[in-house]
Amino acid sequence: MATLDQIIDDFSFLDDWEDRYRYVIELGKALPELAEEKKTSENKVMGCASQVWLVTHTSGNPDNPLMTFEGDSDAHIVRGLVAIVLATYSGKTASEIASLDAFEIFSRIGLTENLSSQRSNGLRSMVNRIREEARVRAAAA
Repeated sequence: MATLDQIIDDFSFLDDWEDRYRYVIELGKALPELAEEKKTSENKVMGCASQVWLVTHTSGNPDNPLMTFEGDSDAHIVRGLVAIVLATYSGKTASEIASLDAFEIFSRIGLTENLSSQRSNGLRSMVNRIREEARVRAAAA
């Protein structure tokens, strides 16, 4: 799976939206499939037009745990967006996640400017869910 730095670097070489769109789909194809038993209503992200599932794992310091995520979608482009969200947040501590504005990064690489309003809302729902989970875990300290 691509790292956030790789994704940012790759986006810098793609000038038109068609190339970026294809790249996002490729990121989605490289995303490991989520096991069927994890595609539950509890893991489903509300506010997405497509079906999206996110699974959170924590480890380490309970006061500021390291958080990793798994995710999947039933739509190709949305799977790619899930891959970008996971690259942005997975492997960081709860406090880092709570303070990280993914939309500043997405805007900088030109990801959000050509998304439909439905996809933008879905992307916002994924980010908000991850950041809220991180806030709760960081506040539990």
